[in-house]
Amino acid sequence: MQFLYYAIFSVIIVIADQVTKYFTVANIGLYEDVPFIPGLLQLTYVRNTGAAFSSFEGQQWLFALVFLIFTGAILYEYFKKPMPFTKLERWCIAAIYAGGLGNMIDRIRLGYVVDMIETTFMEFPVFNVADCFITCGCILLMAHLFLCNKEFWKEEKKS
Repeated sequence: MQFLYYAIFSVIIVIADQVTKYFTVANIGLYEDVPFIPGLLQLTYVRNTGAAFSSFEGQQWLFALVFLIFTGAILYEYFKKPMPFTKLERWCIAAIYAGGLGNMIDRIRLGYVVDMIETTFMEFPVFNVADCFITCGCILLMAHLFLCNKEFWKEEKKS
């Protein structure tokens, strides 16, 4: 039953991501800047054919392969060989997966990812809602694994 909650959470994230991308494409011209939070953020519609910081540009097949492997690993881990993840860590994994799915939908449908959030207080690549969930999910997951989940790092005793 818990898996259903993670799936619903992921679907909500994907919907939020796709809705923000839809409104960006419908209302902002390509490379147009729209002030959002003065001094902090602006909305800028950008098409990204790569990954983070436009790395691996044009390698759509690679992103699809990585996403399929990630999907398989999650399903295998959850249903066949559960690891000692806490509930919080599983929520983080669901957020990371949902962000990846949101971007994969763009890659399949459009051939690129729609990015729109740009920081104005520092130089940083334009990103989207899915990227936020991927990044925050990864940071929280790693922090919790290293600082709080000692069970994860224990080796099984050999009998």
